[in-house]
Amino acid sequence: MQKSLVQKYNIPGPRYTSYPTVPYWNKAGIEKQDWIQSFQKSFKESNATEGISLYIHLPFCESLCTFCACHKHITKRHEVEEEYIETVLKEWKLYVALVTETPIVKELHLGGGTPTFFSKENLKYLMDGIFENAEKHPNSEFSFEGHPNNTTKSQLQTLYNCGFTRVSFGVQDYNEKVQTAIHRIQPFEAVEQVTKWSREIGYTSVSHDLIFGLPHQTKENVIYTINKTKELQPDRISFYSYAHVPWVKGVGQRGFNDADLPKDEEKRALYEIGKELFAALGYEEIGMDHFALKTDSLFKATINKTLHRNFMGYTANKTQLMVGLGMSAISDSWYAFAQNVKTVKEYQQLVNQGEIPIFRGHLLSEEDRIIRKHILNMMCHFSTTWDEKSAEINNIEKHLTLLEEMQNDGLVFIDKKAKTLTIPEKARPYVRNICMAFDIHLLENKPKTQLFSMTI
Repeated sequence: MQKSLVQKYNIPGPRYTSYPTVPYWNKAGIEKQDWIQSFQKSFKESNATEGISLYIHLPFCESLCTFCACHKHITKRHEVEEEYIETVLKEWKLYVALVTETPIVKELHLGGGTPTFFSKENLKYLMDGIFENAEKHPNSEFSFEGHPNNTTKSQLQTLYNCGFTRVSFGVQDYNEKVQTAIHRIQPFEAVEQVTKWSREIGYTSVSHDLIFGLPHQTKENVIYTINKTKELQPDRISFYSYAHVPWVKGVGQRGFNDADLPKDEEKRALYEIGKELFAALGYEEIGMDHFALKTDSLFKATINKTLHRNFMGYTANKTQLMVGLGMSAISDSWYAFAQNVKTVKEYQQLVNQGEIPIFRGHLLSEEDRIIRKHILNMMCHFSTTWDEKSAEINNIEKHLTLLEEMQNDGLVFIDKKAKTLTIPEKARPYVRNICMAFDIHLLENKPKTQLFSMTI
């Protein structure tokens, strides 16, 4: 029996929030001085023109959600807040001391963990501390992740007063059986309340995060969840494929059996019904896994070809330099990546010793940067071209040959004369597979054990 396209191409593969992907970063690590020089070079090139991005990782959660693959610290002790924020602000001052100009922050995102674990007073203290040593870009966009069960109106108002205009709420699925399996009991009424509060306060973009492929999830669950979402009309919807990676240390994805997960055609059907329903509600598909109303900046960025992708996901603005602050946060200077240590204790210890707390990273070669541009083009715009000298790929024929079968399956169009590659709409589920054909590190050193989640 002939395999379907989903069965054929649903293989382990990177999500390409970076290139090279984390498992293929320099095995010897990155010297801190090399990272510092990379940061200073990028800051000098971009701060005065486009500004920089800040990602601040707030890792604390009161309970463990078993679908989550993020780095987090589970505790109910809220006295940890102040010490952690003090450490983040000390880390920020270490970076500010490396440059002679005032940082201009264009994009700022609070991620988690659970940012709304922190009190409104401590969130304000964090923002006031950041901008003691920085300025806001005239076109700044600040966003944060809110847990509907513990986000208060006063937290929303406080962050709005600090310049935040975007908030995303983690919904996942409204079915009680699914919520029980992922340890995320969250009534619709909680999401409805925080969404209404956000709009009353003045947030210009409210996003809901949904996930397909969760344990016990059915087509009926997805339809029900999207119909409930329709009642609140968020400006953006993220519709992520559940990444099942229980082999990753500390993830905690053990609250259910693998047999409980929808797979292959069954899982893909969940996405297709979601996509169909979103289109009927007026949402446009943006990149991979994202949908937005035409009034949202993410849709406008798609039309204007300014859509960008980094460790924060899709963004409407591109900045060359992104500084990650906090435990496990990743920084990107375009020339290099650097990740902070992964435990709160070690993070605080290093920062308090006056050290930038990175423990691994990667210096990008010129070839890395060229491939990275092409992967970004495919992930954001579903096309790329190598007609200019600066975009030429070594041994391009080798990569195109790897795509011949996908071309025969109608999943990619290659014009060798024009030096262009285009991904048709029906092939968007397979973008990660197409990118893999250009991933030199993956091709040269295929993993012997499973490193990545399934591509589809």
